Amino acid sequence: MIRPSLSLGLLDRVLRVLFPGVLLLLLSGCTSVSYYSQLASGQLQLLRAREPVQEVISDPRRDPNLRARLVQSQAARTFASQQLHLPDNKSYRLYADIGRPFVVWNVFATPEFSLSPQNHCFPIAGCVAYRGYYSQGAARGEAALQRLQGMDVSIGGVEAYSTLGWFNDPIISSMMNWGDERLATLIFHELAHQRFYVKDDTEFNESFATFVEQEGTRQWRATRGLAPDNTAAIQRRDQFIQLVLNTRTRLEQLYALPLSADQMRQRKAAEFERLRSDYRKMRDDQWAGDKRYDAWINAPMNNARLLPFGLYDQWVPAFAALYKQMNGDWTKFYAAVEKLGALPADERKAALKALAES
Repeated sequence: MIRPSLSLGLLDRVLRVLFPGVLLLLLSGCTSVSYYSQLASGQLQLLRAREPVQEVISDPRRDPNLRARLVQSQAARTFASQQLHLPDNKSYRLYADIGRPFVVWNVFATPEFSLSPQNHCFPIAGCVAYRGYYSQGAARGEAALQRLQGMDVSIGGVEAYSTLGWFNDPIISSMMNWGDERLATLIFHELAHQRFYVKDDTEFNESFATFVEQEGTRQWRATRGLAPDNTAAIQRRDQFIQLVLNTRTRLEQLYALPLSADQMRQRKAAEFERLRSDYRKMRDDQWAGDKRYDAWINAPMNNARLLPFGLYDQWVPAFAALYKQMNGDWTKFYAAVEKLGALPADERKAALKALAES
């Protein structure tokens, strides 16, 4: 339950007025009432679980490790607003213990011979390339139904998400499974969504937030006098991402060919085997046998498993180029991002492509 606080109490009163209206708006769509009901219930439970971070830190009865981690999180939270010019509000100055490893599970789905995600549209967030569930069992049930319809499906657990400034988002216990630096990067990423968001363009939004996360983390380390992050690990991450993106490109070219379903399945399977083979060669020849991505690469493969790479990473080089053009000035960078976001979708994509190629 929310601990007594003037600001949280005021927000609760607003929620009592606003939440039923939002729920009715959601239920007016054609998606099932049960799905929107679990969304509303899950979000409300999360809001009710919040408590001020400073109260947790000051309470000697709480887990000392948790209190120490939250102290570090607040230093990163202050850095986010003061140095990265991200929103200065109560988001991530609250804490919520949800008692599970992920706050939601996202279900991604594509047709068998396409990398176009099955989009789902919502009044606030617009259209996104996944469907979120607060229960892992419900996510698995949805995935099973999609598979029965012949779709390629993948489920991914999510540690945190942004309500885009509608509510004060908390640090969630699911975010505490990583080290202090990873917790900071999650805060940077989610606050970036609050800073700017374009409805119906998941690739733009996630790539923008990922760039802010990565550059923000680099600056966060420098401010604390730490050496740059493990250069080899970052280089290998980027190489792996590029390997997957190259596979996406080849699959898109394949799916445009006039082939029979059997021929398409055979060549699709061959592309996934090529991905595995290219990865193993890179791992053994260039990475000295580093196996950090083995579990992912050896799992069953389909189109949907590749979606997050295109969604979260596709335009990161474009935003990096834009940041460089703005001479590392965050305020000018955000203004330029807003101009990009205001463009019609086709023009926006062309501009991002030109930036990435520069």
